[in-house]
Amino acid sequence: MILKYYKRWLFVSLCCLLLTGCGYTFYGKSNLPFQSIAVSKIVNKTFEPSLEDRMQIALTDELMRSGFLIDSGAGYRITGNLTTFELKTLSEKGGGAVEYEVTIKGDFRLVDPFGRARGLRNQGVFIVSFPSTDSLQTVIALKERATEKALKDFSSEIVASIIYDRPEVQSGVPPRGTQ
Repeated sequence: MILKYYKRWLFVSLCCLLLTGCGYTFYGKSNLPFQSIAVSKIVNKTFEPSLEDRMQIALTDELMRSGFLIDSGAGYRITGNLTTFELKTLSEKGGGAVEYEVTIKGDFRLVDPFGRARGLRNQGVFIVSFPSTDSLQTVIALKERATEKALKDFSSEIVASIIYDRPEVQSGVPPRGTQ
């Protein structure tokens, strides 16, 4: 009986030691660098219709999910351009495409209340692939779903950059409110 509790205690202790020893830190709403943010107009430099509107929605949703208040009068704001949208065929079978890939690239910046801008971690390529041997309507529907997923991934990366790519986080100094 005592051995059973000892094993549990040892397991919990090891888990806590691993989490704290590896540099993991839990971040909550109180650890955000600021509380409110505005999402400026996103410029669509691609030929994909309404991509900027869909990115605005995905980015706003991700910011709110992370605890930010969306306020058009906020001191901090995000500006950005969507620069690339591609739908490529990845593989063919019997003369027809059976697997596709959606690629989205962009350039986004965080502008502080003093007008200084810093690039956000968004230089990556956001790719989602999907298989389909169905009709053109099905391929278009799957393309739309893949586009939404790529925009969500892109937005998550932008928000992560706002929260984690700060000098105090990168240096290992605990964020305010955790000391």
